[in-house]
Amino acid sequence: MQQPPLAAFFSALLAEPRKIGAIVPSGGQLARLMTSEIEPSTGKVLELGPGTGVFTETLLKRGLPARNLTLVELETRFIAPLRHRFPDVTILQRDARELAACKADLGPQAAIVSGLPFRNMPVEVISAIVGGGFSLLERGGAFYQFTYGQSCSVPPDVLAELGLRAERLGRVRLNIPPASVFRISRRPE
Repeated sequence: MQQPPLAAFFSALLAEPRKIGAIVPSGGQLARLMTSEIEPSTGKVLELGPGTGVFTETLLKRGLPARNLTLVELETRFIAPLRHRFPDVTILQRDARELAACKADLGPQAAIVSGLPFRNMPVEVISAIVGGGFSLLERGGAFYQFTYGQSCSVPPDVLAELGLRAERLGRVRLNIPPASVFRISRRPE
């Protein structure tokens, strides 16, 4: 029998709290802000670290076709609940550090939504994930990342090295804990 999403979340949290990086799943207000710039006509969207699927659900409710959404989740406990809730969405059990190597399989993406806990990761891992993500993003595409801090969780050195900039879209004070959302994009040439 598969675990419900919340049970899977708390099971994973107890087993590896730094890997999960949150004390409760993200709330609806955070999900709405994270997905606010993604329209049904956006094109292909890649979601990294979907966890319980709150961003996935919001994207689908916004009208993004399931065929245009691919989830990349490493944590085994989340895979079966995600497949049960979102049977028409492509779900890959893969490490997000491997994105650059998946270019042929994934194809170009219009946007990336990331629920990964960058504040708990070494800078080399963040660089590999963000760099790999941008190798998939179409020109003009954006990488959406949330953080519990005030500043972007992608370090300034990584942004500079990759030719990127981060802009804060807003802060959700009613999330537990409060969270900020950033749009990361290529710097104008």
